[in-house]
Parts: sequence; C-alpha cells; structure tokens
Amino acid sequence: MKFVKWLLIVFASLFLLLIAYLTLIFDPNDFKPQIVEAVKKQTGRELVINQDLNWTFFPSIGITLGDISLSNPNGFKHDTMLKVDGIVAEVALLPLLSKEVEIAQLNLDGLTLNFDSYKNGRSSMDGLTSGGEKADKASDESAQGSVQLSSLNIGGIAITNTQVNLYDEATGKTQALALESLTLGEFSLGQFADLGYKFSMTQPEMKLASEGKGQIKVDPSLAKIAIKDFEIENSLEGDTIPNKRMNINLTTQLELDNKAKTMALVLSSLNIEQIKAQGKLSVNYGAKVPDVVASMSFGDIDVTPFMAKEDGAEGEDKAAKGDGAAAAKEPDLTGMKAVNLKLDLDAKSVIADKIKTENWLMKLTLKNGVLNVSELSADLYQGKLLASAQLDGRKPVASYRFNKKISGIKVRPLLADAAEVDMLAGTTNFEVAGSGFSLIPDNIKRNLNAKGQFEVADGALYGVNIPQMLRDAKAKLAGNLNAASSGEKKTDFTSLTGSFTMAKGIVNNPDLNMASPLIRLQGKGNVNLLSEAIDYALKTSVVGSLEGQGGAEKDVLYGVDIPFAIGGSISEPKFSLDTAALFDAKLKKETEKATDELKDKLFKKLGGL
Repeated sequence: MKFVKWLLIVFASLFLLLIAYLTLIFDPNDFKPQIVEAVKKQTGRELVINQDLNWTFFPSIGITLGDISLSNPNGFKHDTMLKVDGIVAEVALLPLLSKEVEIAQLNLDGLTLNFDSYKNGRSSMDGLTSGGEKADKASDESAQGSVQLSSLNIGGIAITNTQVNLYDEATGKTQALALESLTLGEFSLGQFADLGYKFSMTQPEMKLASEGKGQIKVDPSLAKIAIKDFEIENSLEGDTIPNKRMNINLTTQLELDNKAKTMALVLSSLNIEQIKAQGKLSVNYGAKVPDVVASMSFGDIDVTPFMAKEDGAEGEDKAAKGDGAAAAKEPDLTGMKAVNLKLDLDAKSVIADKIKTENWLMKLTLKNGVLNVSELSADLYQGKLLASAQLDGRKPVASYRFNKKISGIKVRPLLADAAEVDMLAGTTNFEVAGSGFSLIPDNIKRNLNAKGQFEVADGALYGVNIPQMLRDAKAKLAGNLNAASSGEKKTDFTSLTGSFTMAKGIVNNPDLNMASPLIRLQGKGNVNLLSEAIDYALKTSVVGSLEGQGGAEKDVLYGVDIPFAIGGSISEPKFSLDTAALFDAKLKKETEKATDELKDKLFKKLGGL
C-alpha cells in the first residue's frame, strides 16, 4: 500500500511540475504573432484572435482560444468570412518538452462561415491561395522564433455547431446551411487524410439532408486539393420534389488547382433513385465566364416517377381560375450566359410514361447564351430519330431553330403511347425544319414557321373504311336504302405522302396522296394547332373492284371522282363522303352513256340510208 501511495505522489508531483513548466516557461501566446503573420502573408486577410491562448489540463493537456475571425475582401456583404467562438487544441506531451507543438486533436465549436459571390466573378475565396501580401525580409526574420510553425502537425479536426451562409449577388438571396459535423483525421500537408461531414438545409419548399465521407489531400503550396473515394448520400423532401422524396447518392474523385483556376471531377457512380450513371467534368474558372467540359453515360432512365401528375378536376379548376397566367411568362434564360458548356451524353434507354426509346446520343454546346445541340439521335419504335437544334437566350424573348428527321418508325404504337390516338399505322419517314421565337406554349404554336414532308408505307387509316362507305353509297344509288356499313373501320393503303408548311398556328398540307389497290385519295387541307380543328377537302376515286376488300369485276364507279371530307378535331376526326356529289357524278355518267347509245343508233340509221 505504501508503494502505491508513493507512486501516486510521484505522478502527481510530475504532473504539477509539468503544469508549472507549461504555465511559467512555455507560453502558447508566442504563437499568435506567427499565426496572424502567416495568414496575412498567405491570403492578404486579417486574422483576429481576441482571446489569449490558455492551457487546459483536463481531461487532457490542450490549448484553448476563442473569439477568432478572418475577414472577407473589402466591400463584401459580410465583413467576416470566418468566425469561431471557441477552439480547443489537444497537444502531444513529449514534443512540448522540445518546445515543439504537435496538435493531436483540434475541436472547433460555434463556427460561422460567410461565403459571398458576385456577378463580376469575385468571391470569398479570392486571395486565399494567391500569396496575399508579400512579406519583406524583416518580417520573415521576425516570424522566426524558438518554435517554428512548420513543426505544427494536426492529428485530427472536429467542427460542430456550424452555420454556413451562402450569398449570391445574382439572385440577391442568402442560403443558410446547418453543418452538424465536419471531421478530419490525422492530417499533414501532402498526405491523404480521412474527411467526413453531415449537414442539413431547410427551406420553405424543400429540406435537404446530406452526409459524406472520403479522403482529402492538401498540397504544401495550399493551392491544390485532391479528394478521392468520396461517398455522398443526399435525401430531398418537399412538395415540389417528385413523389415528395428523392435519394441521390454518388461516389466521386476531385482535383482542384486554385492557382491554375481549374477543377477536375470524376463521377465513379451516380444514383438518382433507380437511375444510374457515371461521368467526368472539368472546369476552368479563371475567366469571367467559367468553361465546363462534361461527359455523362447513363444506363436505363425511367423518368415516369418524376413526371408531374395532376388531378384532372384540379387542372380544370386552375384553368377556370386563370392560374395559367403564371405559365404565360417568358422563362428567364440569363443563366445561360453564366457558363460556357460542352456536354456529351449517352443513355442506354429512356422511358417516359409509355414511350420507350433506346441508344440515346447527344452532343451540345452552350456559349455566350446560345445553346447548340449539334447531334441528337435515338432508336424508337423500330426506327431512328436524328435531330439538331439551337436556342438563343441572349434576348428577353428567346428564339430557336431545329431540324428533325425520323425514318422507319412504326407510327401506330408511337401515336398510341405518345398521344393515346389510334388513327394511323404504317412505316413512317418524316422530315421537318423550323424556327420561331418565344417559349410560351401558345406562342410556340403561333410563332413557329416550319416546312417538311412525310411518307407512310404499307399502312392503314383507322376510324374510317372508305371502300365500305363507297359500297354503301353505291347500294343506296341502286335503290337499296337500307344499306348499312359493316366491318372494321379501317382503310388499308400502300402509300400515304405529302408535304406541309406551318405558320401562325396552321399546318397546311396541299398535296395529300393516298394509294391503295382499290382507291386513290387526293386533295389538300389544314390543321389548326390552336383549336385542334381539322379541315380537309379530298377526292377519292375507284381504281379496282370495291367488292374485293370483296368483288371481282370492274366497278361501276370506276373513274368517278367523289368528294371526301375530314373534319372534327385531332383527337376525334370525322370522315364524310359527299353522296349528293356521288349521285350527280353517277347521273352524269349514266346520261353520258345514254347519249352515247343514242348517238350510235343515229349513226347506224344514217349509215343505212
């Protein structure tokens, strides 16, 4: 027992001697001028440490300081970029005996970070690694003392109770983030260290929770930062979020060179709910307008869960109340001038509700407010889509132009899936080029000028059986007034061709031609995209036996042009045959036949005289 007693006395005495040594001989405030000068030299900013540095001896030996601030550049909204209420640095014991400081753990509490960004490109990061003010020889000498700053090593950092304020002059708004924790493992310049964070942000329309972990390395010059194997998990909640909740997870690698003003980002994986992708991005932010080059590769994309679902009654109420006025405002495209972008994108497939497309490829550039899609291609419905387009957002009212070509597409399933319309079948080739201005939906219809052509082969027109209509009309002309249509309402054809123009919301088709083994259909018409009304005046003529969608011999209506009209709307077209004109044509034909017979008899009599 006496041995234990004396052992405790020895340890207590050593501890007291250590406290005396540290408090009377080793003054941590010797570091304050060195730290302030080093920050001034490196960044050009003012670092203020209002409280003295003091020793703590419980639960471990450490240094405490507080009321610390680092200024923002002059003229910024927030005077300070960084403010800390309190810092505790736990130090290693043995290096202290050699008058060297090795921080085993650094804890920051009550940190406030104000990050301001301006339209002219200035931000709170300016000068942090540019070298700041150059110190002269005298200041270099004065910065040297018995304890060198270069001997400072940090075993780890923990930051808690942090507020981050992001101010953007372009929007005039400040976003506030609550950083629950930020941890850094054993750290030294030029070596990778563990890094982790957890923060949340709550706004009226959305709540974001995010946490991540990976490794970070800071170059001894402080100008280069590398992050590897960084795994991030994000959760979004809010009424404006599809299905009111969304999870976004990613793994990334990043290299930042603040001296060269460049950043390179590699997305090893990106998961947005069921959507998976990978890609890379590089940014050069040294100029007034950053240059971004990116490439993304997606797997199967199903955007159906993200599409807005609106209750029909609710939609009608909004229309009745005139809530569509908000949609009548031109979109603000000024953000298109804030970055120059080159993007290559591909996707295995894209599903939107019932529509499925495959093998997407897109190449686009954005420069000086003009977006160019030089190539857009996809496979859909056994055919191919090729398109190019341009959107000019430099003026308050945007303008656009496009070229589009589809070939070999099965049009019936496409129309059924895209618009729930069962009107036309066949293999389709289609070309259109157009231009316009204004992105308000109704204005797009009014202001779009376009021209194109189409061809549908080996198809059918659904909703009407023209040969049957002619058979019914012929039967009624023959005296059978009880003749009624029967069979499927479908007209088969071998080809359907035409060209069209579009202006002021009207699509005009001057040369519609439909050919089948039984009939020919020719004429012209138009479709009003604003009212969705159809107005076609056509002529049909018989070239085979009407009975063959039923008969054998040459038809009595052979060669007779019969007026045929298409009216109604795009969703509900109506077909009609002009039976009065058919009767007149038949009567004329019979009259001509009787006249010819009478002439023959007269000629025979005259020839017999």
